[in-house]
Amino acid sequence: MSKTPRPAGSPPQAGIRTDGRAVLPRDIKVMLVAAFLIALGFGLVAPVLPQFATTFDVGATAAAVIVSIFAFMRLVFAPTGGALIVRLGERPVYVAGLLIVAASTAACAFAQDYWQLLIFRGLGGAGSVMFTVASMALVVRLAPPESRGRVSGAYASAFLIGNVCGPVVGGLLAGFGLRVPFLVYAAALVLAALVVQTQLSHVPAASRPDGSAAPAMELRTALRDSAYRAGLFSSFANGWATFGVRMATVPLFAVVALNAGPGSAGWALAMFAAANAVALTFSGKLADSLGRKPMMISGLLVTGTATAAIGFTHELPWFLAATAVAGIGSGLLGPAQQAAMADVIGNERSGGRVLAIFQMTSDSGAIVGPVLAGLLADRLGYGWAFGVTGGVLVAAAAGWLLARETFQRPAHRGA
Repeated sequence: MSKTPRPAGSPPQAGIRTDGRAVLPRDIKVMLVAAFLIALGFGLVAPVLPQFATTFDVGATAAAVIVSIFAFMRLVFAPTGGALIVRLGERPVYVAGLLIVAASTAACAFAQDYWQLLIFRGLGGAGSVMFTVASMALVVRLAPPESRGRVSGAYASAFLIGNVCGPVVGGLLAGFGLRVPFLVYAAALVLAALVVQTQLSHVPAASRPDGSAAPAMELRTALRDSAYRAGLFSSFANGWATFGVRMATVPLFAVVALNAGPGSAGWALAMFAAANAVALTFSGKLADSLGRKPMMISGLLVTGTATAAIGFTHELPWFLAATAVAGIGSGLLGPAQQAAMADVIGNERSGGRVLAIFQMTSDSGAIVGPVLAGLLADRLGYGWAFGVTGGVLVAAAAGWLLARETFQRPAHRGA
């Protein structure tokens, strides 16, 4: 029997393997390559950015502002990025965002004073949220419904591998000068933009199989969905703990409270990343078989409990063990959370604005979390800082208990 031709303008379809599991579309594989290049480049500049800022005769606080301005601009510009996706489509916004960050990063390399560096880095945050939300929207549209967890896990793994390799390469490049990693990062972003522009299928944004434009999902519609509301809460909690406290408070705890030396902070981040990578090898598949809710609840509970336990450790081995367990929990919830958001939106709707709000909650948590954790650590001790952070994650797990299960098991295909 001949195959039914695919309508013009429809997204590429996934094939089916002999074991019945969907083969990932080529476009998803293209995005995995781009994700690796982006993360590799980010890892190049992350270790040297604060050091570079201090070369302009500023203190540690001013250097920290250079880091936080990027996250702040991501937060502020997220609604605009979502609106651009609805108006222009995912791929143009993705490529434009990459090129904006490439230009701003290259400009950072030639900054002549602190204020130039601050402005250039801030502009990069606007481009960053553009390609972040656009890539999420593309994954929602292109990933087969029965493989959304696996796709989200693979995407997270590509970023993780790039983030692990980036600092190693960046440390080597820093020997040639602190400006060199910025130029290499800009080149990596341009390469990623070329990959997306030339290799990703040129299909209309959020097109239906018949080629007509699909409607954009309204935010009020998404907010009526209990899974989306739970996803916003868990995104905020994950941003608070994983992207905020882990990067800001965990290293301070290792050095100040444990007196373990600066190297212990690096070991803690490495242990988290390694455990996260292990969990990602199977968590996406489990999200596609057991469902999104079980993985979300278990991941949030594991991460929350381990994070709270960090503040009560007094020896380096226990500290590293708790950090590793938190990494496992983060790996359990990540793919399920992305897949649940894709389930809420569906393949035939544009989710630019809805995904922008989802991303904003994560960025908000990453900004608010370290500040509140720092205040708690200064006034009440690190036990309170990590305990409250763990409590936020456990509360997010409780939110998922009341949410609907978004995963719908695909019907068995006939012979």
